[in-house]
Amino acid sequence: MLRYRNRARGFQVAGALLMGTVLAAGCASDPSDPLAGDGATDSVVVGSANFPENVLLAEIYAQALEAGDIAVQRQYNIGSREIYFGEIERGSISLLPEYNGALLAFIDDSSEARTTDEINDELRALLPGGLTILDSAPAENKDSLVVTEDTAERFSLETIADLAPVAGELTIGAASEFEVRQQGIIGLRQVYGVEFGEFVTTDNSGPLTISALERGDIDVANIYSTDPSLATRPFVSLDDTDAVFGSQNITPLVAEGAFDANAESIVNDVSARLTTTVLTDLLSAVVTDRRDVDDVAQEWLSNEGLIG
Repeated sequence: MLRYRNRARGFQVAGALLMGTVLAAGCASDPSDPLAGDGATDSVVVGSANFPENVLLAEIYAQALEAGDIAVQRQYNIGSREIYFGEIERGSISLLPEYNGALLAFIDDSSEARTTDEINDELRALLPGGLTILDSAPAENKDSLVVTEDTAERFSLETIADLAPVAGELTIGAASEFEVRQQGIIGLRQVYGVEFGEFVTTDNSGPLTISALERGDIDVANIYSTDPSLATRPFVSLDDTDAVFGSQNITPLVAEGAFDANAESIVNDVSARLTTTVLTDLLSAVVTDRRDVDDVAQEWLSNEGLIG
């Protein structure tokens, strides 16, 4: 049986310090309430989940919209999908950068869609009334299971399937929602027969997860595939041969009626320029080089000719 520990509380102070760069992009309204608006009705509200890449993507879309003379409110670091999805349904958020495969799994965990087009077709059919998606970016960021080189060598690990006979001896670290997601512990058990000995709650593919893996506090980590640590540390990302994590294109989730044709065109133009390589480089500038999110977003948009 999977044992469960919550280390997130012990990591809170360090996590808050390390997230400082991301929070510099901040919310335009009361920072004590990430969902409190300023009462304006003629602006769009761009939101984000609570991890660096999503904040960066939100800021990119926000600046592009502002360059098109569209008033924008920012509501960043709201939380996980389980938290922010209800806010979008209620109309508190106009746009949030999503990951199409994970969003579909959240809505219908029995879906067998795998390609970008299949996933997006199902999303448009299944999303609650009042919500839709805009064009997907070529860029993808997937969940991945990562081990150290030493662990990979010790247990002869190359693929997620290789974990099945040894997972009972191993501890996995991830955000709490990973334990209850189809594209998480549930899917790993159903698809690969992987049953970890222990689940430790860390953070959402952030510095706490990476540090825990480096120190040996956990044996396996859920780290996003665009994370710069995968290229700079002695880590091995295990191949997802049966695609439990599916396609994960960056895909804006929007409230219908919040955007006119001009705003949709602006967002779609941004998405078309976002490749996985571009996203990885931009995220490295934020996470590794500790640059401000708004500066990184502005520089890229300017270089692409998307803002003046």
